[in-house]
Parts: sequence; structure tokens; C-alpha cells
Amino acid sequence: MKTEPQTASAGPAFNSIKEVEANIKARMEKAITDLQHEMAHIRTGRASLGLLDHIRVDYYGTPTPLNQLANLHVPEPALITIQPWDVSQIGPIERAIRVSDLGLNPANDGKLIRLPIPPLTEERRKELVKKLHAAAEHHRVSVRNIRRDGNESVKKLLKDKKITEDEEKRAHDEIQKMTDGYMEKIDQAARTKEKEILEIK
Repeated sequence: MKTEPQTASAGPAFNSIKEVEANIKARMEKAITDLQHEMAHIRTGRASLGLLDHIRVDYYGTPTPLNQLANLHVPEPALITIQPWDVSQIGPIERAIRVSDLGLNPANDGKLIRLPIPPLTEERRKELVKKLHAAAEHHRVSVRNIRRDGNESVKKLLKDKKITEDEEKRAHDEIQKMTDGYMEKIDQAARTKEKEILEIK
């Protein structure tokens, strides 16, 4: 899981508020992208190819992403099909899915792997919601850390007499506004995902 460091560091030296804000925006965007990527691996009651993104198959000794070895399809809401380009890879692909944390049971007919997505139990839904909330909170902490780094950078600009006190105040307000916006994005993404997890098909 790639996330922002939790400790303050000297960080890059900035020459203007614009540079500080651009840096904050890029890092906050990355926190959102990381969260979305992490949430794609959290199973809902529906079949989704995102579930298989982190599956690596031992392809002649090299851990290889599943989507580089097979065609993946969702022919119906509770089924994923995996068609390996090289049928000798059916065994390794099935093994990789079985040992993953997905709790899914693949079956094959010699050419095609069928991966039924069973309905989630009430208990499993609760576990997944807990996992989702932990991921969202982790990324909220990242965003708050980025805000802190940004505010420190602005204070340094003032100390180095590169900006005025008025500009410093405006910059802090702008950083807070950006932080609020990204916090809302995290909350919105988590709410949407939670609804998907709890939705009974």
C-alpha cells in the first residue's frame, strides 16, 4: 500500500505559494487514487474485474498480473470468466486465486476458468465495511499530514521573506479549503463503496 509518509520531513524547498499548492494538490490527488485502488480490491456482492487486480500468477517463475495472461470478462453479475491465452496456465491461475484473500473458488472446463462470486454473508459484509472504514481513515490521515506539510512550507516562505503575512493567511485558508474538498471526496467514495457492500442482490 503506497501512502504518504506520516512523519514531517524537511521536504522540497518551495519559492512560491503556487508551488506549495500545486505540490499539495498532486499529493492529495494521489491519496484519492490510492484509496480508489485499495477499494477496488474490497469485494462487494457483484462481480468486478477490479477484484483480480492484485492477483499475481507464477508464470514460469515470474509473478505476473493475471490480466497479462488471460481475457477477463463479467458475463453476469455474479460470475467472472478467465480465459488464459496459454491453457497450460489454468493450474497456476487457479492456485493464485485460491491462495489470495478473496475467498473465491475457481472451476475450469480445461479452457475457461469460471469464478462464481457468492453472495456475501451478513458477517462478511460487516468485516468488509470495517476494512473499508480503516482504509478511508488511513487516507484521511494522509490528507491531514499533507495539509500540515503545506502549512509548514508556507510558514517557511514567510520566514524567508518570500511572502507577506497577508499572503500567508490566504495560503493557509486555501490549503484548508483544498483539504476539506479532498476529505469530502474520501467520504463520498467510502459512502458509495459501503452502499455497494451492503446492497443485497
